[in-house]
Amino acid sequence: MFAIGDFARHGRVSVRMLRHYDAIGLLRPAHVDEATGYRSYEAAQLADLNRVVALKDLGFTLEQVRTMLADEISLVEVRAMLALRRAELEAEVAESAARLTQVESRLHSIELGDEVPAVVVKDLPAGRYVALEGVADDFRPEQISPVIRPLCAELGQRLPGATGVVPSGRLTCFYETSGDQVRLQAAVPAAVSYDGELNGLTVLDTPALRAATLVHRGPIDEVLPAWQALARWVDDNGYRSDGPARELYLDCPDDPAEWVTELQEPLAGPRAEPSLPGR
Repeated sequence: MFAIGDFARHGRVSVRMLRHYDAIGLLRPAHVDEATGYRSYEAAQLADLNRVVALKDLGFTLEQVRTMLADEISLVEVRAMLALRRAELEAEVAESAARLTQVESRLHSIELGDEVPAVVVKDLPAGRYVALEGVADDFRPEQISPVIRPLCAELGQRLPGATGVVPSGRLTCFYETSGDQVRLQAAVPAAVSYDGELNGLTVLDTPALRAATLVHRGPIDEVLPAWQALARWVDDNGYRSDGPARELYLDCPDDPAEWVTELQEPLAGPRAEPSLPGR
């Protein structure tokens, strides 16, 4: 038998909580001294305490917990509910972390102000790609990432089974507004034999064009400041966007902090030559 303080220590709860559970009939002590009123508990009651705390942490009220225990909910059922709640909490943590990353990206963009990193204007040749396409509801990272990442992964899985397709370059993602949605394409430049089997891939032909480019170093989830810096440069130099924006993944090691991505903004506008970067 354990005194209430020792039982609270072993159960990692407060003495006040145990007294409250006793008062509402949720977890009675094994013995109460008639003379002193001291409560004593058995070690076997730790299992009951664990059920109560686990169910409460799942979001059930104490009244609901009492009803569930009275119905003798099984350990298997408790474990299943705990697993579900754990998955929900993990999703909430991931969502909060992603939101924090985007807040930090926007703060970084604000801190940059009118500072514009080195922009290079390039003439990109016409190209042929094999691609997979998807649609996101809008440009928010929480809408884009769940679409583009599986597309890139599936593209990598389909390429080995695409006969007559010879990849010849790095992974590129195309982004284009389509009505209220975003059209996404994960693509790889490739030579394509049309008598081959494309394994569900589509052929994408792109025209020769001029693009403003900027290299982003770091996680792709933190690319916002770089894209906005590139947008400022385009506007400052009298250009406008012309065609789907591109992200060319130059280096993608296991550590996302070491990623190197070239942002490419197709250009249209009156100027034959751009002003110097950082104008």
